[in-house]
Amino acid sequence: MSVVIVGGNERMETQYKMICKQFGYKAKVFTKMPADFRKQIGSPDLLILFTSTVSHNMVSCAVQEADRCKTCIARSHSSSSCALKDILKEQICSRMQA
Repeated sequence: MSVVIVGGNERMETQYKMICKQFGYKAKVFTKMPADFRKQIGSPDLLILFTSTVSHNMVSCAVQEADRCKTCIARSHSSSSCALKDILKEQICSRMQA
């Protein structure tokens, strides 16, 4: 399972990846928008948007790619490790119910 995290804090990037690994996800983290952002997103199983720390341009680009790939989108205003854990727990629960 793969996750793309858009936004968040640069200092938390390694911690985001470690948390995702604990839940069985492989993560890509984008705290800043690279030149070829659209290509780097790929087709993940889950796209997480930390809305308080990301530009509108980056959000719209990520959402367009997620819609194109039919990827689930989770949004959180908080970019804390607890918020990430809650999102991943919720995704695991919803997968088990499906």
